[in-house]
Amino acid sequence: MGGYVPAAEGGAGGGRGRGARYPPLSALVVSAIAAFSAVIVLAVIHSAYDDALSRTRTLLGHNLEPTPWHPFPHDKGRPSARAALRCAPSIACLPPLSRPRPPPEAANNASSSSSSAPPGGKPPPRQCPAYFAAIRRDLAPWRRAGGGKGVTRALLDAARQRASMRVTITGGGRRLHVDLYYACVQSRALFTVWSLLQLMRRHPGRVPDVDLMFDCMDRPAVNRTEHGAGDPASPPLFRYCTTRDHFDIPFPDWSFWGWPETNIEPWSREFKSIKAGAKATKWADRVPTAYWKGNPDVASPLRLALLGCNDTNLWRAEIMRQNWTDEANAGYQHSKLSTQCTHRYKIYAEGFAWSVSLKYILSCGSMALLIEPQYEDFFSRGLDPRVNHWPVSRGPGMCDSIRDAVDWGNANPAEAERVGRRGQRLMQDLRMAAVYDYMLHLLTEYAALMDFRPAPPPTAQEACEGSVLCLADDKQRRFLEASAAEPAAEEPCVLPPE
Repeated sequence: MGGYVPAAEGGAGGGRGRGARYPPLSALVVSAIAAFSAVIVLAVIHSAYDDALSRTRTLLGHNLEPTPWHPFPHDKGRPSARAALRCAPSIACLPPLSRPRPPPEAANNASSSSSSAPPGGKPPPRQCPAYFAAIRRDLAPWRRAGGGKGVTRALLDAARQRASMRVTITGGGRRLHVDLYYACVQSRALFTVWSLLQLMRRHPGRVPDVDLMFDCMDRPAVNRTEHGAGDPASPPLFRYCTTRDHFDIPFPDWSFWGWPETNIEPWSREFKSIKAGAKATKWADRVPTAYWKGNPDVASPLRLALLGCNDTNLWRAEIMRQNWTDEANAGYQHSKLSTQCTHRYKIYAEGFAWSVSLKYILSCGSMALLIEPQYEDFFSRGLDPRVNHWPVSRGPGMCDSIRDAVDWGNANPAEAERVGRRGQRLMQDLRMAAVYDYMLHLLTEYAALMDFRPAPPPTAQEACEGSVLCLADDKQRRFLEASAAEPAAEEPCVLPPE
C-alpha cells in the first residue's frame, strides 16, 4: 500500500503535467475555429477595402473615364492603397493636415500686404474693373427666369449632362464637396478645386453657399439656339470660356494657380518673370516682325493655317512650332515665356477653343495681334481693339492682315508701343486679388439666383487643402503651395453699377 500511493500520486502528477502541455481536444477545436474566423473576417475586410479602392474616384481622374464630348488619352486606374487611405478626406481633412502652413514667400507677402493697410483698419473699397460688369450679363438668363430665382434643381440636374464635376460649398462658405463624373485632362480638376479652396481662404466667411456644375474641358456646350432665354432658363454650366452664342458661364482657368505640365508658374510669379524679361529688350531694339510660338496640333484649323504665314519677308511673321513632349524631355529650356518678348509684335491664335496664352502674350508689352477671337474668358472682355491690342482678320486674308498690322506698327512705332504697353498694363491690373474678387462676385451673384438650399449629394467627397496636396505629385505640390492665398488685407472691389 505504501508503495502504491506514491505511484498513484506520481501518476496523477504526471497526468497533470501532460494536461498542461497538451490542451484538451475541445480547446484545440475552439482555437482552430477562432483562427479560421479571424481569417474569414480579415478576408472580408480586405475584400471590402479592395472593392472600395476599386471604386475610389479622385481629382486626378482615378476610376474615371475622359469626358465623352472631348476625349483625350487617359490611363488613370485605381489609386494606390496607401494613397487612397492617406488622402481620404476623413483623414487628410482633419486639423492640422487640412491647412498646411504656407511657404515662407507666401507668409512674407501676406505680412507685407497687411502692413500696407492704413492705420485703424482696412483701406476703402476699390471699384472693380469694367469687365466685371459681364458677370451680370453672363447670369442674365437666370435673373430673368423664375422671378429672379432661375437656378433650380431641375436645371442644375440638366447641366450635369455636360459637366465633369459638381461643386458644393456649404457651412457658410467653409466646406467644399466635389462629385466627380468624368476625368479632366492633365491636372485641371485638381487645380480648379484648389482655386476654390484658396478663394475660401482669402475671403473667409464671405464665400456664399453654392451648388454648381463645372466642365473643365475647353469648348462651350450650352448653345443659345437650343436653349432660349425664357422660363425655365438654360442649364447653368461653369467653364473656362464662353462665346456670344453660348450660355456657359466663364470662370478663371486653372493656370492662374500654375500649369505644371508646361512648367508655367502661378500667375503672380509668371507675370513678374515675363515683365522682367520684357524689360531686357527695349522696344526700339526688338525684332520688327510678328512672332508666334505654340502647338498647332490641337485640332485647330486656325493654327494650321497660321503656319502658312511663316515668312518674315513676305508676311513679316515668324511662326514657331512648340512640341511640349520634346520640351519636357529637354527640361523646358526653350519654352520660358520670359525669353519670348524680343519681338515688337506677338500673335494670339486660339487653339481647340480659347487659349490660356492670351495673358502671357499681353504681358510682354509687345503689340498683341489677336486673330479674330471667337471665344471669351472672364478678363478678355476688357480688351479694346486698337487700344490695348490690334485685331487681325481670319480667313484667306489672315497673312495679309498680319503683314498690314506690322507695317502700320513700324510706320507708327510710338503708337504701336503704346498699344503694347496698355495691353501689359491690363495684365498688371489682373493681379490675383482681382481674380479672387471676380470669383467671389460671380459666386455671390449666382448664389442669389438659386431657389434651393445647397447640399452635397451622397456621392460627393469633401475636399480640403490637405486632401488636394496629398494627391499631388512633387511638382504639382510645389505649384499649389506657391499659389496659396492668405486672408485679404482689403475689402473686395465694388461691382460697377448696372
